[in-house]
Amino acid sequence: MLTVTIVEDNLHLRETLAEVLSDEGFAVTAYANVEALGTPSAQAVAGVFILDLNLPGEDGISFARRLRRDYGAVGIIMLTARIDPAERQHGYESGADIYLPKPYSPGELVAAIRALERRLPAAADPVLRFDPQRMVLAGPAATVPLSSSEVDLLRAFLSAPEGRLSSAEIERISGSAGTRGAIEVRLTRLRRKLATAGADGNPLGAVRGWGYQLAAPLALAS
Repeated sequence: MLTVTIVEDNLHLRETLAEVLSDEGFAVTAYANVEALGTPSAQAVAGVFILDLNLPGEDGISFARRLRRDYGAVGIIMLTARIDPAERQHGYESGADIYLPKPYSPGELVAAIRALERRLPAAADPVLRFDPQRMVLAGPAATVPLSSSEVDLLRAFLSAPEGRLSSAEIERISGSAGTRGAIEVRLTRLRRKLATAGADGNPLGAVRGWGYQLAAPLALAS
C-alpha cells in the first residue's frame, strides 16, 4: 500500500484530502506543518508527499528541497494557490514532480499520485531484525542495543502463538514482580526501542484483560 503524507496547514483541506485519499486505498498521514511531521519514516520516504507552499515554520519549497536532497526518489506533489509561471518553475526547481493548483480536482490528484506510484522504487523492507546473540534490534531507522530481559521477551513473543504473551508470562520472563505498572515500565522501554529501530504505529499492543501482542514485523537475524 502506497504511503501518502500530507503537509497542509488548513484544517478543513487537510482532513478532506486525507479522507479522499484514504477512500482510494492509500495509507495516509497528515500534518499541519513540517515540524509536526518531524523525521519521515522509512515507509513515508518510499511514498508520495503532498505539500502546501505557504506553511508556518519551514515552508513547502524548503521542505521539498530537503526531501529531494536526503531521500532522492520520493514523490513530491505541490498543491498550492500560487499559479504564476515563475512560481511553478521555482517549485519544479526545488524538487517537485507535479504542481497542482488550488482548488484541486480530486480525480486529477489521484491520477497524479498513481502516476508517481508507477515510477517509485519498492518500499524499504519494514521487517526488524532481532539478533539475540549480539543483543541488538536492527531496522530501517536504527540499530538499538537490548538488555538480557528484553532479549528473553522478544524470544518469547516470537515463539508465542500470534505473538501474544499473557501478563503472567511476561512477569515470569522479565522478573517484573507484583504489579501491572512494573510490567508496563519494561514494555514501554521495549516499545520505544522497537519504534527507534523503525517500527510503525504501536509495535507492542495491550490485549485487554489478558496480556500483550507483538505487532511489529520481526525476524531473527540470519
